[in-house]
Amino acid sequence: MKVTFSLLILLLSNFCFFPSPAKSIVVMASTPGSMPNRAEDYNNLGAAKFQQGDTRGAIAEYDRAITINPNYTEAYANRGAAKFGMGDKQGAMTDYDRAIALGSKDVLVFYNRGVAKFDAGDNRGAISDFNRAIALNPQDAESYSNRGAVKLVIGDRSGAIADLNTGANLFRQQGEMVSYQKTLDLVRQASQKQGKRVRY
Repeated sequence: MKVTFSLLILLLSNFCFFPSPAKSIVVMASTPGSMPNRAEDYNNLGAAKFQQGDTRGAIAEYDRAITINPNYTEAYANRGAAKFGMGDKQGAMTDYDRAIALGSKDVLVFYNRGVAKFDAGDNRGAISDFNRAIALNPQDAESYSNRGAVKLVIGDRSGAIADLNTGANLFRQQGEMVSYQKTLDLVRQASQKQGKRVRY
């Protein structure tokens, strides 16, 4: 089960982007009939508190889950998302780094760390993490779109337009028409500045 929340608004000079629609933190549900895992229970409680707007309470629950199971990648990923939401960018990146070091292959961990790196000014690191997210899920429209937005920031307009087009097409295929339209608007702006026709 995944809990959904909005993570980022990429604000680019001379370009308007949009909030990342519905990226989620990971919540592991206990298997029916099995003995509950206390670390999972605390992780789930943290996710519930996060959804209710109690970010500090959520972090406390994730801390408890990690104390019980120091190798619990989902709790690190969730705590990272909560820390990022509170403005603790370095703490968020540390938690994402720990989840990855423990072997997480969750696309959201790489996506969220890419967002945190972009927010911290590490554009190349953000692109690298979006690359890894796309490798894990080639249908992730948000990773393509955000990678394209970061490429605009570093001056790679042709790479940006290619990624934004891919992201827009994926949004359309997935029925996310608001994100599709906003991504197309950014493609148009980037294409006009480059003097190219927009492909759809």
